[in-house]
Amino acid sequence: MQNKHWSKFELLHEVVTNPNIHIKGQHSYYSDCWDNGFERSVVRYLHGDEVSRQWEPRWEIDELYIGDYVCIGAEVVILMGGNHTHRVDWFSLYPFMDVIDEAYIGKGDTHIKDGVWLGMRAMIMPGVTIGEGAVVAANSVVTKDVEPYSIVGGSPAKLVKHRFDKSVIEELISMKIYDWPPEKFESLRQHLCDSDLSKLKQAITDYDKGL
Repeated sequence: MQNKHWSKFELLHEVVTNPNIHIKGQHSYYSDCWDNGFERSVVRYLHGDEVSRQWEPRWEIDELYIGDYVCIGAEVVILMGGNHTHRVDWFSLYPFMDVIDEAYIGKGDTHIKDGVWLGMRAMIMPGVTIGEGAVVAANSVVTKDVEPYSIVGGSPAKLVKHRFDKSVIEELISMKIYDWPPEKFESLRQHLCDSDLSKLKQAITDYDKGL
C-alpha cells in the first residue's frame, strides 16, 4: 500500500484473472489507491476468484461484462452473486445449508457498457445494465438498468438528467464509437473530446472516404 497514490490506477485487462469477468478492450481502469484493487475489492461474491475457482459451482454463475473506456472511481462495489441465498419470499431469510440450492436466485449477468463513468463509492447491484456513456454519481446505489448517456444518482439511484438530447444520443449509439478500429478512434478522438455533433459526423465521413 505504501507505493499507492491517488494519481495511479490499474488497467482492468492487465489485472483480471476471474474467467467470469469479461473485459472489452484495453482502456478501462480502476482507481485502486485506497484498497486491494479491482478484482479483490470491487467485484464481490463472484465465483471464479483465486479461492472459489477451485469449487464446483452449485448453480449457473451470473457473469460480469465491462466495456471499453470505462472509468471506475475509487472504492466502487460491483455486487454479484444473485440474492446471496436470502429469500425475501420465505419467512426466514437465513441461508440454511440443507436448502441452499432452493434459496439461491440468480439475477442475471451484469453489463457495464462502453464509456461509462462510475463515481467514487458507487454500488452496482446484481443483474443491472449500465448503458453506454452513462454516469453514476458518487455514493449511489444502482438497483435498476441505467439508460445510455444518462446521469443517475442517489440511493436507490434515479435519473438526474440525460447528457444530451434524445436525437443526439440515438446518433451516438448508432455510430458504434467504441467498436471503431484503434486507428479510426485515435484519428477522431479530438472530436470525441468536444460536443459538436455536426463536426464529429463530418469528420467520420471524411475519414471513411480516406480524406
